[in-house]
Amino acid sequence: MSKRDKTYTPEFRSEAVKRVLEQGLRPEEAAHRLGIPKGTLAGWMAAAKSSKTPAAPGARSAGELEVENARLRKELVEARMERDILKKVTAYFARESLPGTRS
Repeated sequence: MSKRDKTYTPEFRSEAVKRVLEQGLRPEEAAHRLGIPKGTLAGWMAAAKSSKTPAAPGARSAGELEVENARLRKELVEARMERDILKKVTAYFARESLPGTRS
């Protein structure tokens, strides 16, 4: 297989971009460490920086991630509220089931 035929998984692409963006590596250094061409990594970087084009096939844009984040935060608030209610109900019924506590 020649270098031109090599394909990379979406996970590999996102990890390569993450090394540059989050770990502060220079793109040339990250490409060398990962054994990929500098131009390939540069293309992935450009795609990651533009919110319209995801960094890898199947990846989501920043806008989509923000919408999902908001949805998950709302679900978390609801789950915490339900948990607190269940704790109170459990304590109530535990207290009611003890002998000599009923009025």
